[in-house]
Amino acid sequence: MITVLAAGRGAGHLRELSAGSGSGSGSPSVEIMTAEEDEEVLDKLARNRRIDAVLLMPGEGAAALAAAIREEDPAGPPVYGWGEAARIEGVRGLAARDATAAMEKLVAELSG
Repeated sequence: MITVLAAGRGAGHLRELSAGSGSGSGSPSVEIMTAEEDEEVLDKLARNRRIDAVLLMPGEGAAALAAAIREEDPAGPPVYGWGEAARIEGVRGLAARDATAAMEKLVAELSG
């Protein structure tokens, strides 16, 4: 099981990807948690040690959220981003056009 926290504005629509995820035979099952507000993101990270990675949504406030995540728990799960978020210091970039493609690339990277 891979658990990803989609973080930032617009993350909510990724919830639907959790149901039936695992795009083919042999694919790992994926749980996608979402949090759009900064405090909710930090709270979920603090309460859920099973989170394998954070997918940072691009947009206003993404850089500040990435900094807050690193400050709160420097040894926490890796933070990935796509679009503008891929250029933020400390964020691992994913070449994707949208959040769904970014999530697919992230799961592929985490599974191996």
